[in-house]
Amino acid sequence: MAQIQPFRGLRFTEEAGDIGALTCPPYDIISEEQRQEYLRENPCNVIRLELPREGEDPYQQAGETLRCWMEEGLLRQDTQPALYIYEEEFRSGVTEGEVKKVKGFICRVKAEPFSKGVVLPHEETLSKAKQDRLNLMKATGCNFSQIYSLYMDEEHVTRERIDNLSKDTPRYEFSDGLVTHRLWIVNDPVAINAICEDFADRKLYIADGHHRYETAVNFSNYCHENGIAPEGGEADYVMMMLVDMEHEGLVVFPTHRLVRDLDSFNAEAVLEGCREHFEVVEMEDISQIEASLKAQYNAGKKAFAFYAGGKGWYLLTLRDISVMAELLPDKSAASQGLDVTVLHSLVLEKLMGIDKENMANQKNLTYTRSMEEALESVEKGESQCAFLLNPTRVTEIRDVAAAGEKMPQKSTYFYPKLITGLVMNRMDL
Repeated sequence: MAQIQPFRGLRFTEEAGDIGALTCPPYDIISEEQRQEYLRENPCNVIRLELPREGEDPYQQAGETLRCWMEEGLLRQDTQPALYIYEEEFRSGVTEGEVKKVKGFICRVKAEPFSKGVVLPHEETLSKAKQDRLNLMKATGCNFSQIYSLYMDEEHVTRERIDNLSKDTPRYEFSDGLVTHRLWIVNDPVAINAICEDFADRKLYIADGHHRYETAVNFSNYCHENGIAPEGGEADYVMMMLVDMEHEGLVVFPTHRLVRDLDSFNAEAVLEGCREHFEVVEMEDISQIEASLKAQYNAGKKAFAFYAGGKGWYLLTLRDISVMAELLPDKSAASQGLDVTVLHSLVLEKLMGIDKENMANQKNLTYTRSMEEALESVEKGESQCAFLLNPTRVTEIRDVAAAGEKMPQKSTYFYPKLITGLVMNRMDL
């Protein structure tokens, strides 16, 4: 099953500056304006490596920058292999809500093809993003950010181990304004071996980082085919954050759907078509959306908010889930019962003609995590309508992955994102 191991992490030294000014969110949620702001605060921010934009060949420039920073002592590899316990403390609603903590550990995991059934995906990926990450790995031989994965541990044995190993003062503790980040370094061989052995019969479920994981598999194959690294070497492993699937600190946000530039769009026609399978209830105030959707979620219902402008909106609640088995007989019950599958199959595809290729190319469908942004896009006329969703449950992610299936793109948004730059995995190639 899952093969995990400690590694000699590459970390910024004090000479590079304050760790809070050297780290950044994942590359794929950072705008160019934000990127420049990080570099203005500290030119050594890891974003220069993770999202290179300078020079004629930005990937090659990232590789040269990495070597330069190591030679100058701004980055240094730890002398002993270690596991890195990482905790995030945050509010469940970003700016308000209850305070939560989620804790796991960062290690190396052998990058197995999905067909092996050891590391399981839950979402589709796009080839363009994978090529970008592969080019960066070829030029640097390094993972700057960790993939986020979950594991099943009914007795919470591993979680108890890492809690016991992180009772002292963390090596790093700082806040980025929304999230407090803490990191502990564990290099005791006995403790490391116990944790590694816990995973001998476990599978891993990718929460975030599908593109980077597939890239790691491709990079391993590339190294073997070109004689760069032997099989079983460091190129076969990728840096990963592992979290107990039943951790109470796990939070998944929904990703809402925006429809735009659709020929002959008619909101009334969409609502009339929905009445075949949904209870359609007109609501007066958009301020009711979040509470109404949450009530349906808690009741186990499949429901969406449909907004096409103005003060009012419509609550769409599926009457009978059995229609999904008729529509998608080849899919598992786990996939059939997903909110996003219901929405995509019964509404976006069947009623509005937005097929899977259209969705993948984002021709008439775009996505946002922000409900306010979705409503504003419709109000401004940038989008014709919005479908606002409830979050996908963690257990649903597990069940779809275990069935060997994948959700539509942008089905989940784990919050908070893991910060980049606390520890990096440099491979000896």
